[in-house]
Amino acid sequence: MEVLKKGTTIQSLEVGMGIIETITRQGRPLKFSDIQELTQITKSNLYKYLNTFTQLGILYRYQGTGEYVLGSKLIEYGMAAVDQENVIDRITPFMHEINVKFSNTVLFSSWTQNGPMILKDLNNNRGINIGAQIGTLLPIRSASGKVFMAFMDEQLILEWKEKEFMQIPPDKASQLEVECESIREKEIAFAREPLVPSVSSVSIPILNYKKKLLGSITVVGFSEVIPQNENNELSQYLIGISKEISGSFGYSSQVL
Repeated sequence: MEVLKKGTTIQSLEVGMGIIETITRQGRPLKFSDIQELTQITKSNLYKYLNTFTQLGILYRYQGTGEYVLGSKLIEYGMAAVDQENVIDRITPFMHEINVKFSNTVLFSSWTQNGPMILKDLNNNRGINIGAQIGTLLPIRSASGKVFMAFMDEQLILEWKEKEFMQIPPDKASQLEVECESIREKEIAFAREPLVPSVSSVSIPILNYKKKLLGSITVVGFSEVIPQNENNELSQYLIGISKEISGSFGYSSQVL
């Protein structure tokens, strides 16, 4: 078997992956001109890369704005890499149940090296702008972001947490730290209009037998119908279904 010499690489592949990395780091849709400015690749070559990635499903280009985001194929690869397919298969029936109960958007998010990302959504009302979609990286101030801050290993989220805290006032960061103590105890998180005005969210953790966070299920909708504390009837329903889903992965809140 031939051993590759150290340092042997395919330059065009490195350039292409650099483009993907650039788009990933920005965490928002980018126009062609944005990507060109960030990468300094010639326009003719950049067009070829973006066109190829779009055709392969690695990137997705919005027809209306021409902006690029990570595509479904790249998300599929990521899901396989973190072995989340079995998790999604198991939680999907519960997501449908929650969707019927709330009549609002239901999201499943999992951890990536860049923060929590939406991997699946059920949306009865496509007319409402929730400020997120499959592939969106969620901020720490969102209900789902709070769940990851509360239950993920501190070392794994340290870089993401520091980056997120730089974007909010120090007093808000301190409030989040205190709030996370309550989230760990009650196993439910709330966020009032974290991304879009009039749209709020409530999120529950999915834990396994090691109390490892597998992901979060989040309900998003107009603020007046989304509960903002654990005493609400719908909150109690979510806490119950969270324990049921986590129980299917061997989690018991009695054994900590």
